[in-house]
Amino acid sequence: MNLLLDTHIAWAIVDSPRLSVVTRELILAPRATVWISSASIWEIAINHGLGRGDMPVSDQEALGYFRAAGYLCPPVEPEHAAAVEGLPPHHQDPFDRLLISQALVGPMRLLTHDEVVADYSDTIQLV
Repeated sequence: MNLLLDTHIAWAIVDSPRLSVVTRELILAPRATVWISSASIWEIAINHGLGRGDMPVSDQEALGYFRAAGYLCPPVEPEHAAAVEGLPPHHQDPFDRLLISQALVGPMRLLTHDEVVADYSDTIQLV
């Protein structure tokens, strides 16, 4: 199963207690292929650079963790960017909209804590 992690689900990289047991099991399942979008790396870089306390690691640290864990990074294709326009306006966050688009076009199962993001498709799993 292809799993795309929403940026806040990437707490797996620091083994945060905020990450549920179910989410951790999905990520660690033998059949799971875990993907991290470039949009998430970009969001981590912005939030950490701005000193936001909810992003405990820098973009470079996160990238190192992702690589060490064997997570893959799908390219942002023109089709992903174009598919954003067709999404309903439930959510205005450009990072989330690109993640949703990547998941739908992929296809991948997007894991998220965000109920609004989960409203886009049954392939988006609220965890």
